[in-house]
Amino acid sequence: MRSFRDTFKEFLGDCIIEIQVGMGPAGELRYPSYPESNGTWRFPGIGEFQCYDKYMLSSLRAAANGIGKPEWGHGGPCDSGCYNNWPEDTDFFRRDGGWNSPYGEFFLQWYSDLLLAHGERILASAEGVFRESGVKISGKVAGIHWHYGSRSHPAELTAGYYNTRFRDGYLPIANMFGRHGVVLNFTCIEMKDYEQVPEARCSPENLIKQVILAARKAGVPVAGENALPRFDEGAYRQILFNSRLTFHDDPHEASFEPMCAFTFLRMSQNLFQGDNWQQFVSFVQQMAAGKVINEWEVADKASVLAHETNPIVQEAASALT
Repeated sequence: MRSFRDTFKEFLGDCIIEIQVGMGPAGELRYPSYPESNGTWRFPGIGEFQCYDKYMLSSLRAAANGIGKPEWGHGGPCDSGCYNNWPEDTDFFRRDGGWNSPYGEFFLQWYSDLLLAHGERILASAEGVFRESGVKISGKVAGIHWHYGSRSHPAELTAGYYNTRFRDGYLPIANMFGRHGVVLNFTCIEMKDYEQVPEARCSPENLIKQVILAARKAGVPVAGENALPRFDEGAYRQILFNSRLTFHDDPHEASFEPMCAFTFLRMSQNLFQGDNWQQFVSFVQQMAAGKVINEWEVADKASVLAHETNPIVQEAASALT
């Protein structure tokens, strides 16, 4: 971080106005509980706990000994299944499983506390390095929406988010971001519940609401990004909706803009094909306006802007070939 600051110091605060600090896989604050790259994990698997190196095991033993339960310090739950299991395949994650037992509560608290401590160290370092540089610091939290409708929320638990039907696992994360003045960047902003696999009990919409509400309670600004490359009107409308999400009787609503920034992923040749570019222009207009304007006005302005930006589009498309 110091090398980056020193190399680009003349651009900080002017050209470079935000720095996103990586804290884990894909830059997100989480354990690598669902590795996709080599086919080890497939959606919507519950993932696996990552607590078996010598440092984690030493920490677990110390925590277990500290509460007089040394038998709890030998490793993670032995009945939590494998990467691609479903919750009900396991004794630990099933409806009334071990996750809700005294041992489960001890282990999950320890596991999530270590992730929070890791994030605390990184954000404290970033805060020190970039203090008075004029840039905002942001960090990513993963949008683990599969099995959100279950009691145990297993995919979140294996990633280090101690979030269940009975416990808010995102408020401690938001509070940690707040202590360092960091923007919380969240993903899956374009997703709707009905688009997901029913059997996996996905709920990106409720997950987003929970995270945004936790951030508001902690006084933390929220930024967003889409998880999948989408160029359809439905995805754009959902992004617009979530970027202005409000809650009934929310005492924090008046003091927060709904979403301070949005990153659109990912630029590709598809963005510049057919009607995709015109729809994207319309989407950007509405995001910039801060409100949904009349559809006929959107279409008219988008058509004009799409024509005006055509040379830029062609240049960008050529660069991607």
